[in-house]
Amino acid sequence: MSGIMAMLVGRSKGFNGAISYLVVAGGGSGGMTSNSGGGGAGGYLTSTATLSSGAVYTATVGLGGASVSTPSANGNAGSNSVLSGTGITTVTATGGGYGGGSGSRNGGSGGSGGGGGYTSGLGGAATASPTQGFRGGNGCGSAPSYSGGGGGGASAIGGDATGTVGSGAGGAGSASSITGPSVTYAGGGGASNDTSTAQAGGAGGGGIGGSIPPSSYNGGAGGANLGGGGGGGQSTGASGTGGSGVVILSVLTASYTGTTTGSPTITTSGANTIIKFTGTGTYTA
Repeated sequence: MSGIMAMLVGRSKGFNGAISYLVVAGGGSGGMTSNSGGGGAGGYLTSTATLSSGAVYTATVGLGGASVSTPSANGNAGSNSVLSGTGITTVTATGGGYGGGSGSRNGGSGGSGGGGGYTSGLGGAATASPTQGFRGGNGCGSAPSYSGGGGGGASAIGGDATGTVGSGAGGAGSASSITGPSVTYAGGGGASNDTSTAQAGGAGGGGIGGSIPPSSYNGGAGGANLGGGGGGGQSTGASGTGGSGVVILSVLTASYTGTTTGSPTITTSGANTIIKFTGTGTYTA
């Protein structure tokens, strides 16, 4: 086989090539002041698709919701992450819902819902079609602990607050081995708590909830490029920012063209090449 023919055969392997993908949106930030809700995780979507000859596939990575410090304020929702291109249905992971501020503020809806603030804020709903996560936990106005709900995660609801247990922890995220080793993404943020016991964020980058000293008043930030929800802020602190999202493609190394924009991280795992976008970029099949 001539060198030119070999090159053409190798190039043709990139046409209509089967891929796996993972798209995670930015997480929501937590709410503010005593017993506020945790931010919801960014939407989590993973599946397979088939690329088309010479087509350009665009990855848009969502940012996490910004922190808030205004008393009783709701947090901010995360931004969507999107994968689009010829021959595939556009994949849109919805940004995580914001955590509700204190004063019975409801958590925001999103890929996963944000937790509700005390006294009776409801957890935000999760995106239902396609399913991307779970609802946020509900706040509670029962004595002795007036508490907020945890943010929802990709595989579990945010913890509901109770009068005896206190504020809710963040819901757990989902694990993926698309890059090779198992990594957990899209955990919900923990609610803030008016005791010294901080509520944990969900596995997969969920931020810890703020509490009183010796713990920090500030909510913990969601994990960068994991889509974790930010923790609720307590008292004079600030809420945790949501974690940014990610778009990951896994293609057969024999079919990988090497044509990208946006400086994605390129690695290999077995017979596959992994293209990890942490910002907007493209891949040409």
